[in-house]
Amino acid sequence: MIHFRTILIVDDEPRARQGLKKTLEFWSAGRYEIFCAANGEEAIHIIRQRTIHLLITDIRMPEITGLKLVKSIEKQKNKPVVIIISAYSEFEYAQEAITLGVVNYLLKPIDKHKLINAVEQAIKVWEERQKAAVVEKMIDSRVINIQEGTRSHVVKEAIRFINENLNRPFNLREVSSFVHLNPSYFSTLFKEETNMTFSEYVTRCRLQKAKSLLITTDLTIAEIAEEVGYQTAKYFIKLFKEFEGITPYQFRKENLKKGEF
Repeated sequence: MIHFRTILIVDDEPRARQGLKKTLEFWSAGRYEIFCAANGEEAIHIIRQRTIHLLITDIRMPEITGLKLVKSIEKQKNKPVVIIISAYSEFEYAQEAITLGVVNYLLKPIDKHKLINAVEQAIKVWEERQKAAVVEKMIDSRVINIQEGTRSHVVKEAIRFINENLNRPFNLREVSSFVHLNPSYFSTLFKEETNMTFSEYVTRCRLQKAKSLLITTDLTIAEIAEEVGYQTAKYFIKLFKEFEGITPYQFRKENLKKGEF
């Protein structure tokens, strides 16, 4: 599992750059890798070559400014959290930095304690973002919207039954019997109310639970298949790939890199 571990300092003033690095190296005591770049172009090259978790950049640099550097990585898949540093206190710089998602803005000369506090806060922000990204992957927004937007008492009861019985096989006939409706009528009502077939909804609920188990437990794929009501791992894997585009194993491997639970 990948944790926060890399910091990149970007400043065109050698003395300031080395001072920041020395302070953070002493504070980190080998816990983090700390890299330096003398300008925006060099920083972009480093960011393309390796994963950077925290970017600390001067705002005023020749050619590629700190803000331009931040904008250049804005669409990056796993972009770092950013702290802006500057010898200038113009409000518009801080304002623009905030709109770009910068987590802190420090003025030169930088107090060592303020720098360390800012870095520690940035690490917390990065960790929370990773956890949020994993949670987002676990949740099926269509399922959540249906659960939150359903008005019909009958469909609400059916959804409750589904949620409480995901660990075992069941069918439409059993659920329609639970809500005291004819299977055909219940099927039509469910589709009208949720804009999704009963079968697809149940599958999405099972896979949502499976995604949570893949990330938060050490259960095997076969054990998870059983936990979400599938009698064979083969069928579970087939459905998972059909809906998610990757196998359960690939999903677990990719998302365990992003956050710890």
